[in-house]
Amino acid sequence: MDAGYENFKIGSMIHDARLEKGLTQEELADKVGTTKSYISKIENNIKEVRLSTLMKIVELGLGGQLQLNIKLK
Repeated sequence: MDAGYENFKIGSMIHDARLEKGLTQEELADKVGTTKSYISKIENNIKEVRLSTLMKIVELGLGGQLQLNIKLK
């Protein structure tokens, strides 16, 4: 699968979850210890997110649980 699509998908998922939780980008950034600009760049597929940062966003910022899946062909 194309890496660009995966980044977009992650950004879109973060965006949707943030809105579902009723958080602004600034509120999410404060919870995670980053900047509004960084959250915006992730959501808009401008910046790739590190796994450790993604875990913080999901767990600390959104109160969720990150699940990864590997599929072999």
